[in-house]
Amino acid sequence: MKKTRRYDIDWIRVLVFDILIFFHVGMFFNTWGWHIKNNELVDWLQFPMAFTSQWRIPILFVVSGMGTRFALSYRSGNQYIKERFERLFIPLVVGMLIIVAPQVYFERVADGDFAGSFFAFYPSYFDGIYPTGNFSWHHLWFLPYLFVFSILATPLFLALRKESNAFMSWFSNCLSYSPWSLYLFVIPLILIELTLGNSFPITRSFWGDWYALPYYFVLFLSGFVMIRSGETFFKSVLQLKWSVLIIGTLMFGLIIWWMTKEIELPVLGAIVQTINMWSWIIAIFGFAAQYLNKESAIIKSRNEAVYPYYIMHQTIIIASGFWLMDVPLPIFLKFVIMTVSTFGGSWLFFEVIKRVRVLRHLFGLKNQ
Repeated sequence: MKKTRRYDIDWIRVLVFDILIFFHVGMFFNTWGWHIKNNELVDWLQFPMAFTSQWRIPILFVVSGMGTRFALSYRSGNQYIKERFERLFIPLVVGMLIIVAPQVYFERVADGDFAGSFFAFYPSYFDGIYPTGNFSWHHLWFLPYLFVFSILATPLFLALRKESNAFMSWFSNCLSYSPWSLYLFVIPLILIELTLGNSFPITRSFWGDWYALPYYFVLFLSGFVMIRSGETFFKSVLQLKWSVLIIGTLMFGLIIWWMTKEIELPVLGAIVQTINMWSWIIAIFGFAAQYLNKESAIIKSRNEAVYPYYIMHQTIIIASGFWLMDVPLPIFLKFVIMTVSTFGGSWLFFEVIKRVRVLRHLFGLKNQ
């Protein structure tokens, strides 16, 4: 595979991380538990947020698997592992030491567990593991998962990238015969959901996260396999896009109905939820391939900025929320202030680090 660029995949990555920012701002106002909450909460936010929760994180692992295929098209296994260490592990460590610590500080002050300056709090940041202690990776949990997945899957990916790989020939033939073969990935996901989903709630702590780890790993592998099939994959999602959009709409409508009626159907619910998630992912790829696979200065800039935005955004949200939580302003105005502050502050963070070579290295940007 020669080095190519799919701008639709870039756009999906950027837009999903944008949705993440809106989602985390929404967490400040909805009724779900989070690090810090507004003094007035909104019940109806759970429905649009539940919609994105179905596919937002899964599609990021799928896109990461696709990015791995592109990266390994012109790198050796050792070069790829070195690049993953530099772009995932180093930013994780730096982020935990610098970016996450203020989040825990504001949470402890808001809860009345600490009084004093951030600098007075910082030594206690290393006292135990969050939530009983303070040390945490918070929203950066995605990085250690992706780092470990990348290392573990490298030998498999090196085998799958070979032109003579039997599994890839079989999958490509299946996809050529029927684009609905993309739903083969639903089978292991449903099995994981049924066997581990109820026993191991998602913790984001890595160790002990025995449901999330295999679930996300399958999604990561699926991204590599689908993009490895080349144009056959894009032809398939283009062909399916309207059909899977209808399926996703029907499945999510059923999920919302169950939510409002407080109906619990463990087996059927797991199947419907997985089909819903996968249908929206395939629909997103289909419509993105139709409309977004175009080179532009905007996507080039946004694609470089998305990683720093991800690293920095939640700290700004929690800091701004801390100062706004008891201010007597309408919720909509608070939402706007926090959203603008987060995008603006993340943009400023990116503009600073991209100009300093050592900061580029510490926060995972490629060298210019």
